[in-house]
Amino acid sequence: MNRHDDKIARHAGIIDVIVIGAGHAGLAASFLLSRKGVSHVVLERGEIGNAWRERRWDSLRLLTPNWQTQLPGFRYAGNDPDGFMTSQELVGLLENYARQNAAPVHTHTEVTSVRRVRGLYRVATSRGEWRARAVILASGACNEAVIPKVASDLPDSVTQLTPMQYRSPAQLEAGGVLVVGASATGVQFADEIAQAGFDVTIAVGEHVRMPRHYRGNDILFWMDRCGILAEDYRQVEDLARARRLPSSQLVGSNDRAILDLNSLRERGVQVAGRLMGIHNGQAQFSGSLRNVCALADLKMRRLLQAIDEFVAGDNSIPPAEKFAETAVDASPVLLKKLGGDAIRTVIWATGFRPDYSWLDVPVLDRKGRIRHDGGVVDAPGLYVLGLPMMRTRKSSFIFGAQDDAFAITDHLFNYLNTHKRSDANVVYQYDSGAPGYRRSA
Repeated sequence: MNRHDDKIARHAGIIDVIVIGAGHAGLAASFLLSRKGVSHVVLERGEIGNAWRERRWDSLRLLTPNWQTQLPGFRYAGNDPDGFMTSQELVGLLENYARQNAAPVHTHTEVTSVRRVRGLYRVATSRGEWRARAVILASGACNEAVIPKVASDLPDSVTQLTPMQYRSPAQLEAGGVLVVGASATGVQFADEIAQAGFDVTIAVGEHVRMPRHYRGNDILFWMDRCGILAEDYRQVEDLARARRLPSSQLVGSNDRAILDLNSLRERGVQVAGRLMGIHNGQAQFSGSLRNVCALADLKMRRLLQAIDEFVAGDNSIPPAEKFAETAVDASPVLLKKLGGDAIRTVIWATGFRPDYSWLDVPVLDRKGRIRHDGGVVDAPGLYVLGLPMMRTRKSSFIFGAQDDAFAITDHLFNYLNTHKRSDANVVYQYDSGAPGYRRSA
C-alpha cells in the first residue's frame, strides 16, 4: 500500500526535493532532508528496499558485518555485530527505518520521465506528475545486469541467467555450469553451485582478492580504520577505472569463511581465464589467467602490508598472516564444450549498471553513465546517490552512503537557499572547479 496515498490533484504544487528510490541511500537522504525542514517526497516503483526484496538470490548476505550497517540516526544494536544480514533482514531494517522517521515514501510509483522546464524539475510517474526545485537520483547502481555481446553466440540449448534471475542451484538443469566473472557475486555463485553437486567452471578476468579476516578483525574493519575506505574521490589517480573495479572477493557467512579462487579449486571448481569468445559450440578462454591472478595477489599483499604498517608496534594485535599465492594449473583450460552433456547453464556475473532510461536531462555520457562530481550532477539542482566510489571508496557500502548523504544534502540545502524560486527562469552553468553553479552571463 502507498504510504502517502495523496490524490493526483495534490501534486499540483511545487515541493523542494524529489528523491527517486527508497533504498538505503534514498531513505538516508530523506532523513537528513526532514531534519533540515526541506519539503520532499520519496518515489519508489515497488516497495521499500525493492532491489533487496526482489532481485537477489536466496542465500545472499551483506558483504559488510552488521556493526557497519549504519544510516543517519541509526546504528546496529543487535546481538550479532560481527554477523552478516540476509537481504530480507535488511529489507525489514529499511522498512522500520522509514516508519520510525515518517519518511514520505510513495510506493508503487514508477518514475517514467524527469525533465527540467523553466528552472523546475517535472517528474512524471505512474501516479501523476510532480514538480520540484531539485531531484536526488537514488535509484541504485545495480538496476540492470551487464551481459557481454558474446552471449548472443551461445547455442540455444544453453540456458543463460543473470544475477537478477538466479535464485538457487535448485533451478538449474542437470549438466555443467559456467560462471562468467570472479567478483563477489561470481565466486559466491560458483561456490554455492559446486556445493550442490554441479560441475562448475568459473571464467576469471580482473578481480580483487582479499581475506575475510586479518590479524584478528574483519578486513573491512582494517580498511576503515586505516583510512583506505575513506579515500576521497578527488585523490584517486584514475577515478573512472576505480569506479569500474569489480567488487572484492568476499562473502558474508556465519563461519566468516575466506572465499577466493584457491577455496573454489578445493571445492572442485575448474578455474579458467577470461571468456574471450564462442566458436563452433565451444567457449574460448584467455591464456592470461596466471598473470591476472598474480596481479590480484600483488594488490592483496600491498593491502595487507598497509595494515601491517598501520598497526606496527602494537603488541596487542595478532601477528601478520601469510596467504598462499593463487594456484594456477600449468596448462589452464582454454576451451570448453557448450550444450549437450557439457555446459548447460551460463551465469553472467559480469557486473551491473544503473538504469536512467527515464531521465530526460542531458547529463549522460556516451556510455550512459551519469556525469557528476562527487554526486553533484551536471545540471542545476540534480544530485545522485548510491554509486560506487561516488565520494569515497566506501560509497558502495551502506555505511558509506550515509556519509555521502550528509555531503549531498548539505550541498542541496545550500543550493535551495541560494537559488530562490524567483530564479526559476535564470540560466545557471555548472562550475566543476568549485563544484557549484554560477549565473550565466
